[in-house]
Amino acid sequence: MKNEQFNNRDISNEYFMVDIEDYPTEPWDKFKRVVKRTFRLELFVGLWVVMREMIKFDIHTIKYPEEKMPIGPRYRAIHEMKRLWESDAERCIGCGLCEKICISNCIRMETKIDENSRKEVSEYTINLGRCIFCGYCAEVCPELAITHGGRYENASDQREHFVDYAAMLTPLDKMKAGTQQEFEGFGAITPHEDERVKQTPLSY
Repeated sequence: MKNEQFNNRDISNEYFMVDIEDYPTEPWDKFKRVVKRTFRLELFVGLWVVMREMIKFDIHTIKYPEEKMPIGPRYRAIHEMKRLWESDAERCIGCGLCEKICISNCIRMETKIDENSRKEVSEYTINLGRCIFCGYCAEVCPELAITHGGRYENASDQREHFVDYAAMLTPLDKMKAGTQQEFEGFGAITPHEDERVKQTPLSY
């Protein structure tokens, strides 16, 4: 019954017939067709838009790589390791939570016991070829040691690109100059965090 209704319905109101011209065979007719399709009003409208934007003084582009767009602090780019302001020591305590939670299995950490019977990181690498920049390592870090910085350029001529611990760690000269910012990268503490902490009734 449904097939009969489909075959008997009037399709004149549903479809529009398009008048298709025959393909020209003569050289002169072919030339006229090319000219007709080339010089249309839309072409000059597009050229006018291009010329109008060219003579404007407000430039919407930047001169990359000399100039770069500012990256937001919550952008998840290449990792950075932070230091302590008081002693310039590494914040990483070698707990291994970032290695365990990494769903891409790209973090490798090796620790050892130093002369003070404290655990320290001896080797820390991240395979950026496998990393999906999910941010789990920065979220799980109890010491806010690893964050995602704003360096998003990750080009290399090697198939596997590794980042070691020394390359991610903040240099000591930057620590002395005071250029390490706490809120710089995904996973770092937010600014004015102390003002957001609510005092408990037992505080005095």
